[in-house]
Parts: sequence; structure tokens; C-alpha cells
Amino acid sequence: MFIIIILIFISVGCTHNAITGRNQLSLVSESQVETLALTQYKQFLSENKVVNPSNKDAQTVTRAGTRIANAITEYYKEKGLTNELQGYKWEFNLVESKEVNAWCMPGGKVVVYTGILPITQNEDALAIVLGHEITHAVAGHGRERMSQAMVAEGIQIAGNVALSNNPQTVNIFNAVYGPGA
Repeated sequence: MFIIIILIFISVGCTHNAITGRNQLSLVSESQVETLALTQYKQFLSENKVVNPSNKDAQTVTRAGTRIANAITEYYKEKGLTNELQGYKWEFNLVESKEVNAWCMPGGKVVVYTGILPITQNEDALAIVLGHEITHAVAGHGRERMSQAMVAEGIQIAGNVALSNNPQTVNIFNAVYGPGA
């Protein structure tokens, strides 16, 4: 019975990604994910040193990112899918960090770490990195990961409840299920 309920729950939560053609688990709305992402983004920026927007490298990040964002927006428009980017308010920031990384949150909030600039070396290479990161966001990967985590947590809770008569069995289940999830 439990497996049937889980399968119904998952099948109801599946959506079809109009761009990739892939089915995705989607138990939370894009607007919910964007709201959470915006909160985390603002907190991140308040806790890290953002490079002044007038800095040459920061301008390069903004220019490359804006090119990618405009291209994606135009592509979605041509496909009749402008609703897919409805909550996106593109923003690009360069953050002082030796870490070699960049990321884009749902809603179009993008951060590039200064540590990646010596590797990308120019605006075109940086645009490739930004295109990759932005694609994760517009493809709904954040929403999908959150949904998968919700299902995994639900299964673990259900397993703990089902096995609650034997604490040793619950411990074994959690020891096996946790890393596997």
C-alpha cells in the first residue's frame, strides 16, 4: 500500500520540461523555489565581498551574463515559452573568492567567483561557464533536486514509522537508507 501511495504521489508530481523534453519530479512550484533562492542569494551577498560593479572584471561578468540571458530569453520567446522565465530578474555579481566556481539560482541570480577568472581568461570562455550554470536554473534542476529530497525524506520517515516497533531495525534502516538516498 505504501509503495502504491508513493508511486501515485510521484506520478502526480511529474512535469514535462518543454525545452529539454525530459520529465521531471516537481513537487514545489517554480515561484516557491525562486522565493527561497532570492532569500539565500541576498544572504550570500551580504556575507561575501561583492566586487564593485564598476570594476573591469565585474563589468565583464555582467556583459557576458547579459548576453547569455538575452539569448535564452529570445530563444524561449521564439519557442512560445516566455512563461517559463516569468519570474526571472537577471542579476550578475562577481564575488571576491579564490574558489573556482560560478552558479545561477532559480530566478536568474548569478554569482561568479574571482577564482574562476584566471581559468576562463576571456569573456567568451566566461560566457561558456555562465551558459552552463544558467542552463541548470532554467531547466528547473533546483526545483527537481528539492522535490527528490522531499521524496527521499518522506520515504525515510515512512520507513521509520513502519519499523517503529523495533528500534534496532529503525537504526539499521537509517544506516542503510541514509547513504543510499
